[in-house]
Amino acid sequence: MAVQRMDNVGIVVEEMEDAIAFFVELGMEVESRAEVEGRFADQCTGLEGVHCDIAMLRTPDGHSRLELAKYRSPAAISPGPRNRPHNIVGTHRVMFAVDDIEDTVARLRPHGAELLGEIARFEDVFLLCYVRGPEGIIVGLAEQRR
Repeated sequence: MAVQRMDNVGIVVEEMEDAIAFFVELGMEVESRAEVEGRFADQCTGLEGVHCDIAMLRTPDGHSRLELAKYRSPAAISPGPRNRPHNIVGTHRVMFAVDDIEDTVARLRPHGAELLGEIARFEDVFLLCYVRGPEGIIVGLAEQRR
């Protein structure tokens, strides 16, 4: 088998502290922070002169991680407006299972979260929604109904 597990999802941000605060409020924990630069970073990314700050956050169960990266050099490139709809090719979202979707949305709003649509019921199994967080990041939330 080629894949052992998914290690992390990486997201480039401009405002590191805002992004960290958003994901910590969601329930993630900061695992580590580091400054990355040097030949290995250039080789891995295909860029020259990489110098960035990273923060690795993990889910409470310890199985998933999110890596936030703020580039000092080369400068981050904006792909366009941050309020892009979800159906643009290449647009990604990160989905999290939550205990209480309405409470989670309410807690994230002070951190800039906005519902893309509304909280929707999928059969009698899930409540689902997408919120746009800092940097235009789309985050999916899913509450399993019991």
